Amino acid sequence: MNQKGGVGKTTTTVNLAAALAEAGRSALVLDLDPQAHATLHLGETPGQTETTGTVYDMLLDPDVDPRACVRQVGENLWLGASETDLAAAEGELADKDGRHTRLRGAIEKLAGAHEYVLLDCPPSLGLLTMNGLVAAREVVIPMQAHFLALQGVGKLLETIQLVREQLNPELTVAGIVLCMHDGQTTHAQEVVADLEAFFDESRGSGKPWSNAKVYSPPVRRNIKLAECPSFGQTIFQYAPWAPGAIDYRKLAANVIQEWDAQIRPDSDDLSEAEITVLRGGGLKAPNAISPETGRSA
Repeated sequence: MNQKGGVGKTTTTVNLAAALAEAGRSALVLDLDPQAHATLHLGETPGQTETTGTVYDMLLDPDVDPRACVRQVGENLWLGASETDLAAAEGELADKDGRHTRLRGAIEKLAGAHEYVLLDCPPSLGLLTMNGLVAAREVVIPMQAHFLALQGVGKLLETIQLVREQLNPELTVAGIVLCMHDGQTTHAQEVVADLEAFFDESRGSGKPWSNAKVYSPPVRRNIKLAECPSFGQTIFQYAPWAPGAIDYRKLAANVIQEWDAQIRPDSDDLSEAEITVLRGGGLKAPNAISPETGRSA
């Protein structure tokens, strides 16, 4: 999540989920944004999905079976689609009991169906985002390495602290994913240094972000990432050896290792098959593209 728009939330949600799926892990994307960009990115038309329901139904009807509101859109990849009616959900839920926990209840009914559930939150701090924060274990903040974005993250962390104190005591901040990144500029380097220093100073503080980090690698600015949603494809379908695909594949490898260390401590390493996929060995590179750099050979 990030209350600022255009920072890479949907791009990160969709392509990180697709990278996890490529590695053989079941991933579900829940599109909480009425703009339905994640839904479009995964090739679905809002309001015209083949399922019997959407995220709107999950939120408005606590008795709905959430399995009827998700559909498979790729190997190991599932989607809970958004629709334009979701824009009215905040008003419709305003006087309902448990309005902040509707999404959590739906996800609990899906327990065991998917290893990863990624929530694409809208660029606001309204009731839809609050449902996401109450349902989540961890918050990932996509952002650009700009000064004003840095100031916005401070306000966002304050909100997460309040949600943790009042609604979700298990909520933590996993870290920041740098999007559209240009690491060559002095400004970007200074912003990243400030972020890392802030997280280092927070270690042991008990704050929701006391174990947060700046994820590696940053996602480089890449036109292919901007193009692929218009084709209803993930970056791995559209340009599997573009720099953006390489970055999200490596990011997924780090996420898998991090979660396996927490959830499956007896399995410290990735399987050989997962390592092969995450390194790109599970895909056939186009003749004109170098898998190491993503540039024309």
